[in-house]
Amino acid sequence: MAAEEGLAGALEAFLSSARIEKGLSAHTIAAYSFDLKDFRDFCARRKYPWPVTAEHLREYLDSMQEARLSPRTSARRLSTLRQFFRFLLLEGRIGEDPTALLTAPKTWRNLPKYLTREQVEALLAAPDGSPRGRRDRAMLEMLYATGLRVSELVSLRIADVNLDLGFVRVTGKGGKQRLVPMGSKAQEALKDYLSQARAHLLKSRASPHLFVTGRGSAMTRQAFWMLLRRYGLQAGIMQKLSPHVLRHSFATHLLEGGAGLRSVQAMLGHADISTTEIYTHVMRTRLKSTVEQCHPRN
Repeated sequence: MAAEEGLAGALEAFLSSARIEKGLSAHTIAAYSFDLKDFRDFCARRKYPWPVTAEHLREYLDSMQEARLSPRTSARRLSTLRQFFRFLLLEGRIGEDPTALLTAPKTWRNLPKYLTREQVEALLAAPDGSPRGRRDRAMLEMLYATGLRVSELVSLRIADVNLDLGFVRVTGKGGKQRLVPMGSKAQEALKDYLSQARAHLLKSRASPHLFVTGRGSAMTRQAFWMLLRRYGLQAGIMQKLSPHVLRHSFATHLLEGGAGLRSVQAMLGHADISTTEIYTHVMRTRLKSTVEQCHPRN
């Protein structure tokens, strides 16, 4: 019982620090909570003492392999545990970090799924001219024009958008802000939504949120996900469609057009360039095309 209470107290302190001191997003906190709950339940079943040792953690990793979890999931859970034990070490709650010598399982990085330009055009043309359709078109145009995460898109406020300069201020992971340029098509769709549809949806109610529903509340991630899939089917896109596919399409099409990897990194809000390097398949394709066009033997 003492071990369970000790682990539970450590988990509560870590999540509280992540939420209050670091200001991490609700999505990140939920992911940490899910991973650490699985670890806590495993420790309780095995009746491990607290603090646990590196050997206990190796047994936990082995259990994930036995459960046939994907290497990506196992690596994510180990990453969460690293964050957790580093926090405890810095706080003086443990004497050493049991994750220090553990290695993450090897993961294969899948190429991102993205739409062709023709598919994107069909998707953007799918919403009708109703107030909801104008809102939906503006959201789709914004997502494709800026590469925002869906959580960033639905969190936008009126004050975050500058239509005169063509920029949107985005609050990303960890509360970090960045300025992202909007294309002319996205600006036109947004102006149309603001002048022709938003007030109709609000029905004399006030809201600081940019994209609102017929109830006057902010659009949610789940609701946007559903309408995106509906428009995808309407546009004849049979593949599984998600907001992240549009984000990948934004980055892929920018690189195909000649944008640099660092510029795309800044617009996507990636803290590390290695995250943006999942799009190097585009760079390789462009390099091959350049050689074919420019080499004298071709």
